[in-house]
Formats: sequence, structure tokens, C-alpha cells
Amino acid sequence: MKPKLVQLMAGFAQHNASLYRRLGQPLGDPAAWIEIDGRRIALVRDLEMDRVRTSGRVDEVTCPAQHPTSDGLSADRETATAQAVAQFLKNQGVEVVTVDRTLPQIYSWHLAKAEIATQFDPDMAVIDRRSKSAQEIEALTAAQRITETVMRLLCEKIASADVQDDGSLADKAGQPLTSESIRYQAAIEFLQRDCTMSHGAIIATAPQVADCHHAGSGPLRTGVPIIVDLFPRHEATRYWGDCTRTVVHGSASPTVIAMHAAVVKAKLAATQRLKTGVTADEVHKASESSLVASGYKSSRGELTDHPSIQHGTGHGIGLDLHEPILLDHGGGKVLSNEVFTIEPGLYGRIDGGVRIEDMVVATDNGPKNLNTLSDSLTWA
Repeated sequence: MKPKLVQLMAGFAQHNASLYRRLGQPLGDPAAWIEIDGRRIALVRDLEMDRVRTSGRVDEVTCPAQHPTSDGLSADRETATAQAVAQFLKNQGVEVVTVDRTLPQIYSWHLAKAEIATQFDPDMAVIDRRSKSAQEIEALTAAQRITETVMRLLCEKIASADVQDDGSLADKAGQPLTSESIRYQAAIEFLQRDCTMSHGAIIATAPQVADCHHAGSGPLRTGVPIIVDLFPRHEATRYWGDCTRTVVHGSASPTVIAMHAAVVKAKLAATQRLKTGVTADEVHKASESSLVASGYKSSRGELTDHPSIQHGTGHGIGLDLHEPILLDHGGGKVLSNEVFTIEPGLYGRIDGGVRIEDMVVATDNGPKNLNTLSDSLTWA
């Protein structure tokens, strides 16, 4: 009897979060996960078989050597794994296999060579990751707590810095404070807390901050808003933190104070709208409409001198820093226990930028904010 339902995921679990979630180990060698009529099989390198068994997420563990082709397996590990996957499925009588968006071309090629057709499912390994389990929410909460701890340290350091004659900031030892030096300190602080910054961090001020994803470079100055956006991965769980605050050393200008008030109001509007069953589009529009009502326009894709809206309201987060879906125009229905960042912002070359970002769980009863840190501009 031919199998009725066959699914395949393959690649490197160290980099592919969906594959990691199914195997339970962040393998640095090529691996595959196969499900045949409800039976879950891991095909991994022989050295990794026991590790994957102990994870308890599959029913069977095998390795490429147990599924040789008539010509033998390649000495290249990735090629051998792809060959073995095709041979395994062929031996099972599989003619069509459903695959997800991450399947490497090398597997598709060897499946085609074995006369096995692939059927793409755009929702495979997406929908099941969007709704978070209680354990996953706990992991995200822990990552966000660490992120907030480091955020407080950095914002307080900036706010309490000394001022040089030219208005630039220096630490108590007289060393200049720069975007680079604050990022360096963030990396150290996170490493001490079992976190890594593989995507870096944003420490940005005017005029660079008009590009809302500019990492920032050069000296930090008094009286100018500084966006601090930290997004570390907690290595113990592989879940991400993501938090942004804006700090001003000294006194903020009336323009920046108004920007900050508008962003705080927009974040609250979006957060209050977040609930199971609403659309991501609705959540974004709550934020955007609030900013527009406060007197700001949208200039997405166009950097501006004066403060404007440059991006959507947020994104999903979990085993990847950016996960579907976006809180933006056209965003679909929000699922129960889906976790998002909510991060409205305003940006301009002259006055700088303000962004505030929290991590929020959408529940049937409304939003659950995982942040506890102040939204304040002043941290001294």
C-alpha cells in the first residue's frame, strides 16, 4: 500500500529553526525529517543518532549509510544525505512528497532523479510555529528579561555619561561613547548571560537614524535621542529577545518630547488591539492611525529630514528573530498565543528618531506584555 501522506524537511538544523524544532537538536551536519502517515523519521549522520533519539521528538532514527544507492553514496555529507533521503522514500514506495519553503535544491534534485515529485505547502512549518506553547512563551519571557536587564545598563550608562566640550559623550574614565562602544558592551553583557548577538544591535542617532535599520556609528551626543535596539538569542533555549528604548542624555527638545509621546500612545493603541482573531492589519492600523492623528505622515521607502513613519508595527518572534506574520498592511488573522513585537517609531535626519518596542502575546482575553521596563526618555 502506498503511503497517503508524506512530508519532508531537510537542511542544517543549526540554521533552520523549523527543522531544529522537529529534531530537537541544533545539528551542524545535514539532516532530514520525514513523516510518513504519522510516523516521524530522522535521517541524520551516524554520529548524531543517539543525540536525536534522546530528544524524543521522532519515532525512528536512521542514517545515510543505511540507505545506499546502487552507485554508492557520495563522500560529500550533504550530497550523501540527499541521496539517502531519496533512496529511503523510494524504498517506501513514495511517489509524491510534501515539502516546506526551506527545502534546499540539492534534495529536490535528488528526489527528481529518483522520480519522486515534490508538492509545495506554503503553510508547512509556518502555522505550527506561530502559536507558541506555554514552554515557548516561558523561554521568550526569559530572553526578554535578559534583554531588558542589559537595556537598562546601557541606557543608564548613556544617560549618566560626561559631556565633552563639543557635546559628545564620554564614560567616567574619559573614553568616548560611540555606537560601536555601546554595541561592544552589549555583546559582553549578553555573553555573560548566555546570549549571543549574531544580528548585532542598533545604537543609532541623527542623522543616520533616518534609516530606521541603520546600526549606527560614531560619537553619541548630549540632547539628541539615541535609539537602543537589542535583539539577542538566549543560547540555553535558542529563543530571542527583542526590545527597543530611546534615551536622551540631558534635556530633550520639545520636538523629541512630542515624538516620544506620540510613539508611546501608538504602542498602547496597537497593544490594546492585539487579540486572538483580529487581523495583523488592524493592529498595524491602530498604531499608524494614532501616529497620523498626532501629526506625522508615512514616508515608507523615503528617508526624511523631519520625523515620519518608516515601517510596520511589528513582527512575529520565536526561534527566529523575525517570524511570520508581520503586523502590517494586509496582515492576516492573529492566532492564539502568537507572540509579536510592537514597535512603532518616528524618524528624521534633523531631530533624530524615537522607537519603543515591547514583546506581546496575543491571547483570547487580550494582550499579555512580556516587558516591564520603563518607556522613559530619561534614565539618569
